[in-house]
Amino acid sequence: MKLVSLVSIGLALNQVEGLSFDVEDAKNRPVSKVITLLKDMQKQLEAEQEADEEIYDKMACWCKTNDKEKSQAIKDAEQKISELQANIEENTAKVSQLAAEIKHLESEVAKNTESLGKATALRQKQLAEFNEEEKDLLQSIQALKNAVVVLEKHQKSRSLVQGGDLIAIKEMLKHQMKHHSDMLDEVIAPSQQRAITGFIQGTQEEDAPAYANQSGEIFGILSNMKETFESNLSNSQQEEQQNQAAYEDLKSAKEAEIKAGQEQIDTKTDEMAKASEQLAQDKVDMEDTQNNLSEDNKFLMMLKEKCAQTDAEWEARQKTRHEEISAVSAALNFLSSDDAHDLFTKTFNFVQVELEAKGNKVLAARAARVLEKVAKKVGDPKMGLLAQRTRLDAFTKVKKAIDDMVTQITQQKADEVKQRDFCIAGFHENEKDTASTTRDRDDLAALMDELESKIGALKAEIKDLQDQIAEMQKQLKRAGEDREVQNKEFQTTVADQRATQKLLNQALNVLKSFYEKGKKGTGFLQQGPPPPAGFQAYSNNAGSGGVVAMITQIIQDAKAMEAEAIHDEEDAQKAYELYVQQTNDSVSEKNRSIVSKQAAKATAEGDLSTATSDHDGKETDLEQLANESADLHKSCDFTIKNFDIRQEAMDQEVEALQQAKSILSGANFNTFLQRKD
Repeated sequence: MKLVSLVSIGLALNQVEGLSFDVEDAKNRPVSKVITLLKDMQKQLEAEQEADEEIYDKMACWCKTNDKEKSQAIKDAEQKISELQANIEENTAKVSQLAAEIKHLESEVAKNTESLGKATALRQKQLAEFNEEEKDLLQSIQALKNAVVVLEKHQKSRSLVQGGDLIAIKEMLKHQMKHHSDMLDEVIAPSQQRAITGFIQGTQEEDAPAYANQSGEIFGILSNMKETFESNLSNSQQEEQQNQAAYEDLKSAKEAEIKAGQEQIDTKTDEMAKASEQLAQDKVDMEDTQNNLSEDNKFLMMLKEKCAQTDAEWEARQKTRHEEISAVSAALNFLSSDDAHDLFTKTFNFVQVELEAKGNKVLAARAARVLEKVAKKVGDPKMGLLAQRTRLDAFTKVKKAIDDMVTQITQQKADEVKQRDFCIAGFHENEKDTASTTRDRDDLAALMDELESKIGALKAEIKDLQDQIAEMQKQLKRAGEDREVQNKEFQTTVADQRATQKLLNQALNVLKSFYEKGKKGTGFLQQGPPPPAGFQAYSNNAGSGGVVAMITQIIQDAKAMEAEAIHDEEDAQKAYELYVQQTNDSVSEKNRSIVSKQAAKATAEGDLSTATSDHDGKETDLEQLANESADLHKSCDFTIKNFDIRQEAMDQEVEALQQAKSILSGANFNTFLQRKD
């Protein structure tokens, strides 16, 4: 707080326009002027006290309101951080668990797919072996049938087998014994094997009766071999049907397991994507909340410190002002008393006598003129008031007032320099911060556009991949259905061709038996006495050979069609299995790509949220900087605009004050008075 004397001068200077000095009245009533100044001081102090109270009330209200709001905000933020931390831990564990489950399910699907592939390969191998075995057995059975027919015919006619047929039967029997040795060793006794060996090595011309007996035994052995082959063929066909049924059951089960596993993978992948997205969002919220909490804590610390300083300053100001008001009141009471009035009247009269000296009056007037001239030039009412006082007060008091005013002006000048420097630095810092924040805001806006474009592209890519997977699964299902239809058609085709072959073979055997029997019978009769004359020789139908050849060709065509159908079925099955494998691999790859893109999308969305929050923060910062700039202009524009003028005016004031003081301090009264006289 200022000293009472300076406050008195200040109050008087502020009210200088309302005062009118009468020199003669001032000579007669100087104490009244002092009392008037003290009363004005008292009013001013009371007004300042009321202004301080109003300011303090506003500050106290601000402190209370913001303390309550920020404390609640900090409490809410801490609770939210605790909840977000729990959510982050939960979702982190969930993502990890789902990733492990998906990996396990993918492993199971891969194992089932591999198992189905192995089962399919085994089934194909079994089918190929069965077809080869069936083909071989059918050929062997047919060869044995032909041999049995030949031997049976000669058994009934008791004729020897013709050389070509005998050689064919021996070669056939030799081939069957060698090719099916494992099978025949179990059904042919050693004696029969020796008979077969003898039959193969012997000739019918060497010993016809022995051969006839041997031929009968061979006939029985061949019939037994044919029955054995037919039995084995039937068993193989039954086993093939069982193997096919078992494969179909396994295939159905594995496909169901693969489908169920893939559905679980899809479900858990969706869950993991949602959990990952929520985890990223929670992390962004956590960071934002922690940043807000940090800022709120800083603000609350600043608030408490500022409010504490305000309370301390309020107490100090109240105490000082109370002391000042008490001092002014005491001075008024003292100066207003009757005793004081009498005392000052006597003292004043004495001082008036002393001041009547010509030199003092001239010096005072000269100093007053200097002060009045500068006061008029700079327009400062304080200088005018001081000029008046030089005419009324003692030199000591005037010089003291001059010194105080010089000190005050010097301090004011220094304060305005500091204010000017503060304003320039403030404008520079504000412009720099505004430019930097604007760049940051624009960069964030560009980043937001880039992230939004990236998220849109990822969404489109994920949707496209999902559509591709759905279409591939649809095509895979359709291919499976087509494969089943093709397999049924294959089974029907093979069954039809085999039934056709069987029926045609039966017809062919009947025709061959008839036509060959007639030819061979004539040859046998020619060996006996000639027959009596009778019917003309019976000639076979001219088209019989063509019919037999045609049936034989049809049988061969049926066999070729059967073989072609088997080959086509094998190719179709391989192509289907390859398509299934490639489709499953592509689906797995696309699912992995979807998971990767969903993770990238979640990351981009988290980055977008952060960039949006930062962008909003930069907008807020720019608004604050604009407000700060406006405040700086309000408080600084006048100072900066009038700085040079005010500095020059204050220099002139100080110079005038020092000149006036020099006049009052360094005057030689006698010389001065003599020169004036």
